[in-house]
Amino acid sequence: MTLVLVVRHGLTAATGSALTGRTPGIPLDDRGRSQAAALAARLASVRLDAIVTSPLERCAQTAAAVAAAQPPGTPVHVDERFIECGYGDWTGQPLRKLARDPLWKVVQTHPSAVTFPGPDGEAMADVQRRAVAGILDWNARLGREAVYLICSHGDVIKAIMADSLGLHLDLYQRIMVDPCSLSVLRFTPLRPFVERLNDTGGSVTALTRTDNSPAGRAALRPEDAPVGGGAGG
Repeated sequence: MTLVLVVRHGLTAATGSALTGRTPGIPLDDRGRSQAAALAARLASVRLDAIVTSPLERCAQTAAAVAAAQPPGTPVHVDERFIECGYGDWTGQPLRKLARDPLWKVVQTHPSAVTFPGPDGEAMADVQRRAVAGILDWNARLGREAVYLICSHGDVIKAIMADSLGLHLDLYQRIMVDPCSLSVLRFTPLRPFVERLNDTGGSVTALTRTDNSPAGRAALRPEDAPVGGGAGG
């Protein structure tokens, strides 16, 4: 089974007030750097086979903080498939202004139909397709026993999680992904399992590599869901 840790970048000066999109040169602010350092410390006990990041600075900085707490030589890869959504003409606009745009309601209720305006506007359905394809590709590259991390952006992660939950893209706005939050997917031959979603604190010791007990291995295959809910990590 492949374990994928999906992390949103930390806070920037514009997070929550403007739609920065793919605007270059927007780094983490002091809060974001503190968030990234705290996340790195939490994940230091989880040996990562690779770190994959969006090329945008705020993700690269978050990924670098995580990498600094890993063993030397942990590979860090940049993958364009995890870049922020192409918001087109919406890029750089204040959220208060965008909320008055007629397209805003469509983004909220029917995002599968949305293509953002302008020559650089991207369809939300294409965001989901490229991001999910990216994960499946890295799963195949790194193998079934791999544990690796992807650092990306809020809307991209929400689209990934909706796919893993079997939700239509129109329902992805029900998912919350906070800055520097951790979501965890376990991929099996049958289906993915959502192990964590929007986790912003607490222990991650359950993610460390341990040998399953013979009794546990006999009772459940990796792709089985524990009937009755199971006993937790």
